[in-house]
Amino acid sequence: MEGGFGPKIVFEIAGIKVTETVTNTWIIMALLILFSFLATRKLEQMPKGLQNFVELLVDGIYKLTAQTMGKDKIGFAPYIGTLLIYLVCANLAGLFALRPPTADVNTTMGLALITFFMIHFFGMKRKGVGKYLKGFLDPIPLMLPMNIISELATPISLSFRLFGNIVGGLIIMSLLYGGLAGIGAKLGIMIPIFQVGIPVPLHLYFDVFAGVLQSFIFSMLTMVFVSMAMD
Repeated sequence: MEGGFGPKIVFEIAGIKVTETVTNTWIIMALLILFSFLATRKLEQMPKGLQNFVELLVDGIYKLTAQTMGKDKIGFAPYIGTLLIYLVCANLAGLFALRPPTADVNTTMGLALITFFMIHFFGMKRKGVGKYLKGFLDPIPLMLPMNIISELATPISLSFRLFGNIVGGLIIMSLLYGGLAGIGAKLGIMIPIFQVGIPVPLHLYFDVFAGVLQSFIFSMLTMVFVSMAMD
């Protein structure tokens, strides 16, 4: 998507257009790698400071995974933790004047497709291919088309829920800043004083509250769908 509220093209590599979505994702990945390095380079028996915070975070993710998916699926905790932390950082990027990567449907659809393939791969791995596919005939064979449509709708609903919430907030904030700039220009005020404090409550709602909530919902639904396919 180019122009309007879509991600802008930042530069090209061998004819391949690199958008804000890609560059901002690289920035988030680089910051998370740097954070991981700084948080783990001097581990001590008695945690304190940053190590204490990281251990609490990791422990919380493992407990959340065990409570949601069951202790037998605790091996999913590293992926769920990575997914949750990335989504929170991506959704909060707007606070730092970066376009959230999750405001691009390509990002959310990519993550939703990972969940989709995890659902069916681990479902077949746990139950066996024949028994898993036979589940599509429940409760009666006539339900087969409906069950297939339901499964195909999963990545679409997952991706568009996250994308819609984040891009909706992005559009509202862009319109608000444009409107405030227009008011300032009409009044002949060259300093952007209206843009300093007025957008703060909306940033708290759209970027912080909605961003963290949608990250949690996406991660929880991933855990629930994979767990249901395996049980």
